[in-house]
Amino acid sequence: MATGAIKNYQRGQWAEQTALDYLVQEKLKLLSRNFHSPMGEIDLIMLDHDTIVFVEVRYRVNNSYLDVIETINKKKCSRIIKTSQQYLQANRWTSRNPCRFDVITVTGDNKNPGIEWIKNAFQA
Repeated sequence: MATGAIKNYQRGQWAEQTALDYLVQEKLKLLSRNFHSPMGEIDLIMLDHDTIVFVEVRYRVNNSYLDVIETINKKKCSRIIKTSQQYLQANRWTSRNPCRFDVITVTGDNKNPGIEWIKNAFQA
């Protein structure tokens, strides 16, 4: 793996952990991390009271070029939705729970990260 790829992977892992820590502080419970299916991956799957929350975590050093939320296109949303369906089928106990799709954006560095939680960022 190239050095730049390692740094990007480490930053991505840090951003996911930062988002997870934030959501746990907000009283959500972790159900799954980096859930994979043939359709794609979901960074975090959380439980917010009785709601299953599928969370996409996005990281940027800054928003000077493109707002981080703008990096989630229709194709990415479609993959997340299809992957969420795989999760729900594999975890039948969730069948009666409402679901939503959230985005957590993490910007800046580990000393002073900016975190934005966008609930219901898109619909299935």
